[in-house]
Amino acid sequence: MSEQAPTPPDGWKHTGVKVIPGDQLDDNTPQTPGMHRAAAIDYARAGAKKLWAGTVHVHAGAKTGAHHHGALESVIYVVSGKARMRWGERLEFVAEAGPGDFIYVPPYVPHQEINASSEETLSCVLVRSDSEAVVVNLAIEPVEKPEGVAWVDPIHRG
Repeated sequence: MSEQAPTPPDGWKHTGVKVIPGDQLDDNTPQTPGMHRAAAIDYARAGAKKLWAGTVHVHAGAKTGAHHHGALESVIYVVSGKARMRWGERLEFVAEAGPGDFIYVPPYVPHQEINASSEETLSCVLVRSDSEAVVVNLAIEPVEKPEGVAWVDPIHRG
């Protein structure tokens, strides 16, 4: 038999599913220069205890400052535009992602988001593994030419 939480007094009416309209996101989140983050789901807004979700926009041709998110895991889904991600102790690695692609950022990995387009805003959905919005901005002198890294599926590689 599966576990089931007891039904709350309101029958889940206000304690159940929450729909957060896209035009009502919270800009009062930690920011990194070069991007704009807005929270949709966190503890304060939706009661989430293990997730943070929101949007991130990087203007055409812009790049963020180097940063990491502490012990949190992050997933970025590219809605529109072209993302160029740099990561590593000196941002020495690089890969690109486009609409429909997912990006995974492990805990403590120094990284930088770059909008690879000089004409279109990079728009993404961002989900993190805790309701705290942890952002640690870093002062990193990046290498001049990062090494391209292609993703290889570790489960299905030959």
